[in-house]
Amino acid sequence: MPGCAHCGGELDIVGNQVGRRDTCPHCGEEVHSCRNCRHFDKTVAKQCKEPFAEVPSDKDEANFCELFQIGEGGLHVKDSKDAALSAAEALFRKK
Repeated sequence: MPGCAHCGGELDIVGNQVGRRDTCPHCGEEVHSCRNCRHFDKTVAKQCKEPFAEVPSDKDEANFCELFQIGEGGLHVKDSKDAALSAAEALFRKK
């Protein structure tokens, strides 16, 4: 189940059916935004892995990108995954 990149709350979305004006039921942020897209990546040029996308400057606001695909939690999933990995690595570090 995809999650909101802003609050981490679950989004009840079937397939990739996200309207431009859809908002997160938990925090009210717009869902059809770069930060909720599976192509969003802070480490690449324009923060988008899709080379043909016309990337908006505001990654939090709803946009008209036709290449939008809902991600699996955006920032919160990656952050929590990184935190879990760091915690696991800390268990095995020599003191």
